[in-house]
Amino acid sequence: MKVLTKFNDPDLGKRMIARVRSLARQAVDRLGRPIMLMEVCGTHTAAISKSGIRELFVDLLELRSGPGCPVCVTAAGDIETAVNLSRFPGVTIATFGDMLRVPGISSSLEQERARGANIKIFYSPGDAVDYARCHPEEEVVFIGVGFETTAPLMALSVEDARETGLTNYSVLSLHKIVPPVLHSLLATGEVKVDGLILPGHVCVITGRRAFDFVAVKYGVPAAIAGFEVLDVLVAIHSLLEAILGGCTSTVNCYPRVVKEDGNIQAQKIMEKFFTPVDVHWRGFGEIAKSGLAFREGYSDFDASLKYHTGVSLPAPKTPCRCGDLLKGQIYPSDCSLFARSCTPVTPVGPCMVSSEGACAVYYRYHRAKNV
Repeated sequence: MKVLTKFNDPDLGKRMIARVRSLARQAVDRLGRPIMLMEVCGTHTAAISKSGIRELFVDLLELRSGPGCPVCVTAAGDIETAVNLSRFPGVTIATFGDMLRVPGISSSLEQERARGANIKIFYSPGDAVDYARCHPEEEVVFIGVGFETTAPLMALSVEDARETGLTNYSVLSLHKIVPPVLHSLLATGEVKVDGLILPGHVCVITGRRAFDFVAVKYGVPAAIAGFEVLDVLVAIHSLLEAILGGCTSTVNCYPRVVKEDGNIQAQKIMEKFFTPVDVHWRGFGEIAKSGLAFREGYSDFDASLKYHTGVSLPAPKTPCRCGDLLKGQIYPSDCSLFARSCTPVTPVGPCMVSSEGACAVYYRYHRAKNV
């Protein structure tokens, strides 16, 4: 309990804020501009905004959101594939709740459900397998969206289905892995970031070493952060120390959970069931070996093969700037649709739908402050 209560220690928080502010001022004085840090995790975006960290350092730090929301980076054409699957006779779509209202090209899962499609929300793929087992007359298709954190669970659901002879369960794998998109982000140089706040839950699976390339190849310091306010402050402090010291490394500021080599068992189950493939990311286009498709031995559970979904459709041009936001090029308020025609009630893009989406977070905490 002593460890947990430290996260709510106001005196410790005040001291850390003072230390971060002191380092940030030194860095700003040296560079002559605010320090730009990017959080590559939607949960961090929400934690930073909810806690008021953005306002605390508004003249010293630019905290940009990156491609850290798995729902948000899912291409519109892939959403449309899920929509089309929901129209198949006898198919029940199983999905996480934040996928329901994401617009595709012609419709959304929410709109299809209103038209009579059988679409159900599950909290885990294991629950969907249980549902399929109890409803053999239905073909259950789970829409597999997520990063390294959810892919092992999806693989385990297929393993369960296979071992028990279940034939009416399959997965549309839209999973993505984080390192390739960071390679894409940093290699283009479109956004010059001074440091990256890396996603703690992804790093639990991958381990710290998987992100060494950020510092080694691109010369950008990185810090793995947990999700308490003090976790984030410690990560920012680490990045500022690196910037002032002129050194680059990937530092694990979440050692109570993240290990050097990650969760080996989870990595093995992912490797057993999935193989890396080229996939499209919203805002980034196609990124090599950044998605996960089922290996040939598990093709019976691959919904894209079972239902011949074909190639993802290209999305029409739209004034929605979710793609620019995911690349860290803009803040949500820079989009002309934000808090006007695009709101949580009437979302135009996925960044306003998901609880991890930057637009939804900024709408809740910052729309009156224009941060």
